[in-house]
Amino acid sequence: MEIILLERVEKLGRIGDVVTVKDGFARNFLLPRKKALRANDANRRVFEANRERLEADNAARRTEAEGEAKSLDGVTVTLIRQASNVGQLYGSVAVRDLVEALESEGHKVTKSQVILDKPIKSIGLHEVRVALHPEVSVTVKVNVARSPEEAEMQAQGVDVMAAMFEKEESGFVEERDPNLEAGEIVREEEATEEPEA
Repeated sequence: MEIILLERVEKLGRIGDVVTVKDGFARNFLLPRKKALRANDANRRVFEANRERLEADNAARRTEAEGEAKSLDGVTVTLIRQASNVGQLYGSVAVRDLVEALESEGHKVTKSQVILDKPIKSIGLHEVRVALHPEVSVTVKVNVARSPEEAEMQAQGVDVMAAMFEKEESGFVEERDPNLEAGEIVREEEATEEPEA
């Protein structure tokens, strides 16, 4: 189906572009959300009549989004979650969790703006893209840890899982007397000292 885009759509085109998309994508996503019009003569005339207004509205929204982007760019959000000894979360961090964390820090973000390709299922530092406008996006760092102390270590660049396994490998080592036979136990001989008179 041929459509006329009313706003920039990622990997598709800019305002005013006439593109061909699959019918389902147009009917179920673009047309109901008012991101496009069917490309027929009547709609083309309507679009050309309103083109300047649409471009002005888009520029105003983009300017507002750029202002928000300055306050949001480079923000680090810390989430404390339960995880196994190998760093796998019991559950996962989803878009809803990120939106709540950002809102608690005073940033206004909606679920549709947070782009999370797959849920976060392990502890560590993760980067998540937030699209404030089709033409403006920023990256937010998400620090997922088991405790505030662990989150602080990760923020300083320490790989918590690698550090934990290094400690376990060192383990407990008992000094061994090379003169003993296999299986023989070291006996501490108690020297009896006579008290001085």
